[in-house]
Amino acid sequence: MKIVGKRKNELLSDGALSEDVMGDESVRPMYLKDYIGQDNARENLKVFIEAANKREEPLEHILLYGSAGLGKTTLAAIIARETGRRFRVTSGPAIERPIDLVITLKTLSEGDVLFIDEIHRLRRPIEEILYSAMEDFMLDRVINKGIGSRPVRIPIPKFTLIGATTRSGNLSSPLRARFGIMLPLSFYSEEQLKEIIVRSAGILRVRITEEAAFEIAVRSRGTPRIANRLLRRARDFADVENDGFIDIQTADYALSCLEIDRCGLDMVDRNILTALAVNFKGRPVGLGTLAASVSEEPENIEEVYEPYLLKMGFIEKTNKGRMATSAAYDYLSLKKPET
Repeated sequence: MKIVGKRKNELLSDGALSEDVMGDESVRPMYLKDYIGQDNARENLKVFIEAANKREEPLEHILLYGSAGLGKTTLAAIIARETGRRFRVTSGPAIERPIDLVITLKTLSEGDVLFIDEIHRLRRPIEEILYSAMEDFMLDRVINKGIGSRPVRIPIPKFTLIGATTRSGNLSSPLRARFGIMLPLSFYSEEQLKEIIVRSAGILRVRITEEAAFEIAVRSRGTPRIANRLLRRARDFADVENDGFIDIQTADYALSCLEIDRCGLDMVDRNILTALAVNFKGRPVGLGTLAASVSEEPENIEEVYEPYLLKMGFIEKTNKGRMATSAAYDYLSLKKPET
């Protein structure tokens, strides 16, 4: 049994004293060399960043898309750090009026990286301001109103926009076309998640075995954010039940208490599958109806639960709605109705 983490203030595996007490600071990697997974995106970014740095110019605009928790924000911050640029952060829902975006763009400095999370939630009038800003680094504004109104173009510093979205299909064609680099992020393998958990355990000074790290990885839905969250919860149980040591028994006990099974499904997932398979007897169900039946917001089902259930092959989306698959009936130990 190999222990891959240490308690706070103990020597690390390389024999060097730990840094100042770090507590529960972010476990996010700071540089591409520390970023685990997303191999294709990572390797391509190395080339794009090195080329931009050699030319001493900002990167082209980048669109990161994939399910929630796969590392889009982390990757955006790394890009800014690797290019030596200032990192500015906002989100689609936070930009309520066109003037909010105008103010943000006018306060940028040359080469800044502007990160807009949930960029698909920008309202169309606000989105349209981005077109000339991204393409020409100009703001198209109308001065005055009525008969005396006239259009003006206001120059802004060259910048890199990094947009992140869980719904790339919701982006308009004009906005999508203005991104020079498009990087899809996919679910992580269990081995990659294990590596992330081991790394995070080292940062958090948590003692954990490789077997326990893999057990947590298996139940993390292919998502680093969930893996790190489950590691912290397992640490809570370990601190109370096992002197701070996460072995395979402690990990299994903690995750069982959280009602997360070996497939990574929690109670809400099981409620969704049960509703589709039992309540609606395998018939197609609309998103709103399904959400009401399990007392969840439609957005939560579509963005949090559905991507993983689709990945696992437990549900399918048809023109008429969501349906439970044969795999879902097998998972629930139920017989699929005859069609």
